[in-house]
Amino acid sequence: MYKHILIPLDNSKTDDVILTHIRPLVRLTNARITFVHVADGFMARNQKDLGESEEMRDDFQYLKRRELEFQNEGFEVKAVLLFGEPVKEILALAEIEHCDLIAMATHGHRFLSDIILGSVASDLRHRTRLPVLQIMA
Repeated sequence: MYKHILIPLDNSKTDDVILTHIRPLVRLTNARITFVHVADGFMARNQKDLGESEEMRDDFQYLKRRELEFQNEGFEVKAVLLFGEPVKEILALAEIEHCDLIAMATHGHRFLSDIILGSVASDLRHRTRLPVLQIMA
């Protein structure tokens, strides 16, 4: 079934929703996991090298905590921190890592909010041929 699952995290409470749901699937399939967070603040979208920005340090520490949490539970997992446009970076990583599923929580925006704010989950779903598991938070 699934061999490598990519899980975009946004460093919010919605992450707990997908991480709770994904554990049984990963145990069942013995899949590898890659966590990804794409820093997308103004600096992240407009700088080539963020170096030691506070945003990147916080995001990196969060990913490492999640990675260690899953490693301690016996999962094969790695964490990747990227910066830029989230959908573009997530899709590129999915291809590089040969992922066969993208699993993520959605914020549950509705039509008007998605038009105004945009939706990473919606854009991913429409721009990939990979299966996308979305859990509404």
